[in-house]
Amino acid sequence: MALEPLKDDSRPTATIRGLALVAIGFGTLLPINFIQLLSLVVLPFSRKAFRAVNRWCADTWWGLCVNGAERFNGTQVIFTGDDVPTRENALLISNHQQMPDIPAIMKFCKTKDRLGDMKYFVKKQLKWVPGMGWGMQFLDCLFIDRDWASDSKQIRRTFDRLVKGSVPVHLVSFVEGTRLTLPKLEVAQAYARENGLTMPRHTLVPRSKGFSASVEGLRSHITAVYDLTIAYEVGVPSIWQYLKGLVQRIHVHVRRFPIEELPHSTDDLRQWLLASWDEKNDLLDYYYENGGFPSEPTLEAGD
Repeated sequence: MALEPLKDDSRPTATIRGLALVAIGFGTLLPINFIQLLSLVVLPFSRKAFRAVNRWCADTWWGLCVNGAERFNGTQVIFTGDDVPTRENALLISNHQQMPDIPAIMKFCKTKDRLGDMKYFVKKQLKWVPGMGWGMQFLDCLFIDRDWASDSKQIRRTFDRLVKGSVPVHLVSFVEGTRLTLPKLEVAQAYARENGLTMPRHTLVPRSKGFSASVEGLRSHITAVYDLTIAYEVGVPSIWQYLKGLVQRIHVHVRRFPIEELPHSTDDLRQWLLASWDEKNDLLDYYYENGGFPSEPTLEAGD
């Protein structure tokens, strides 16, 4: 089941491995932040150069995170489904169970040469977190309150900036709005029952306002929407368990939808998203019943 937590491992070797990755990560992150700070010098003269520096910073540090898990811990990310084009501008939507979902998506973007071009919807509280929050401010990430009335103007301004600047992008959106837990699943199931929706079994009900705004705001800039479905083999890990090397394989099923195939009205986009999440629950049913998604791997970690 999607909600089953991964059993922990208290062996000293696992803890040492996790602490080593944390030390490497934070030991390299602050120097990267310093380079990002220096990039402000070129901003008044060339926004393109400013973005190039920060793309390199993101590609370098996020790449270190992905490679560290592969080389230190042997973590594999196995992709099935559509083998999407390299360097394509796209909106990425995904189910969200725990923090290791993020490095799995990073690996996907890395294989498509879009790692440094990732943008996220991020809680506004993280904006001033040393290291990661500081760095994401330089990358056109969207810091939000989860209140559409206060978020919408900033989101539209950011999208206008990306479109006008022809900025390469993989925009990542966890459209459920939060990580999956049993109490949240029960609330989602009650909402689905009250509103005549298909009962979710492995996900929450997706929120459509941000998704619709993303499609509408970036329709002329992106060429596809990627629907990613993430699953774990022996329980959902915490980020600490992931760093300790307790996650050997993460499975990601990819579906690509050309942007011209998506509807235009807000209500139709909501219906499209709900239907996609119904299919996602079916995919996860298949995964947990059969031990894998219904297609051959298209790419594995290290490719």
